[in-house]
Order: sequence, then C-alpha cells, then structure tokens
Amino acid sequence: MKPLLFLASHLLALAIGFAAGIYALPILIAPEAPTPQDIASRASAAQWTATFRRDLKGSDALHWGEGAVSIGPQSISLAGRLAPGPDYKLYLSPVWVETGADFKRLKPQMLRVGDVKTFDNFIVPVPPGVDPAGFNTVVVWCETFGQFITAAQYR
Repeated sequence: MKPLLFLASHLLALAIGFAAGIYALPILIAPEAPTPQDIASRASAAQWTATFRRDLKGSDALHWGEGAVSIGPQSISLAGRLAPGPDYKLYLSPVWVETGADFKRLKPQMLRVGDVKTFDNFIVPVPPGVDPAGFNTVVVWCETFGQFITAAQYR
C-alpha cells in the first residue's frame, strides 16, 4: 500500500509541476510588451477597431482576451490582455468565430497573420499583400493545444 501511495503522490506532484511549467514558461520567455505609445500610434493608423471580451462561448477562465483591437493595413494591435499560454497565433476570418469548433470548421477559409508573443498588448505585422478588408473577424488561437482563446468582429 505504501509504495502505491508513494508513487501516486509523486505522479501527482509531477503532473502539477508540468502543468505549472506549461503556464509559466510562456510568461517567462515572452519579449517585452509594446508600450502604450506604440499601441496608440498603430491604433491611429487602423481602419477598424473591435473588442476582445472574456464572455465568449469558447473562452473560459484559462483562455480569454480583453481589450481594444486595432486592425490596419500594416498591423493588428491589442491594447489589453490575453491569458498567458504557448504558441498563440493570430488569424483573420471571413466570418464570426466564437468557439473552438467554429474555428476548426472554418480554419481552411482563414488566414494566419502571425505569432502573438506578448500577453499585455501586442502588435502583429500584417504580411505584404494581405488585405484585412477581405475578412471581418480577428481570432487568437493556441496552435499547440488546439484551444480557442478569443475573437473580435471588426466589420
């Protein structure tokens, strides 16, 4: 009985440590977030604005975003926060997406804009030749775990 209890307690500690590492590592290795001045200068050049909200169907206590999103021809920026996590990608979608199931179903129609590497504010450059006017929703998705984080409809 004691060896099983010993093994179970150590496996539990290992699982908790692994989960804490997955949560903490992206925070520890994240580059410095853009300043409010950087975000404001990008927002002034934006053609559209939208809002990330915590209360989306596909968001939860560990996967959320909040704040003002600015979409322009050269960049997409957030003045706000995202729940920390690994391997976040920013997508443009031609239709509203609010859940992971919606995202997976519509992913072939979406355009991956780039990586989101900061959790307090971000700026993601729009690739040359991409016109955000061909889409209406910006989505943050965790590629590694296939997890919906947040979305905002801008048109």
